[in-house]
Amino acid sequence: MSAAEPQERHDDDILHGDRYTTEELAQILGVDPSTVRRWRTASPAQGPQFLRLSSRLTVYSGHDVRRWLESRRVDPRRAA
Repeated sequence: MSAAEPQERHDDDILHGDRYTTEELAQILGVDPSTVRRWRTASPAQGPQFLRLSSRLTVYSGHDVRRWLESRRVDPRRAA
């Protein structure tokens, strides 16, 4: 494939998909950023998978966030 050819993008592509900072993810989920940090540092981890790009920058891929949210979905007919 040459550089001029368009690359196919996939929703789960870690390089080209959506990415969110801790603060952006917290805003999307309606929680405080400290909650997202606590999920990340809990043992075992409780939130979505993340990418630690440096000691000061952690990001979340949109694909991983969607997958994590889907795993948390509860069917009310089966919740009881």
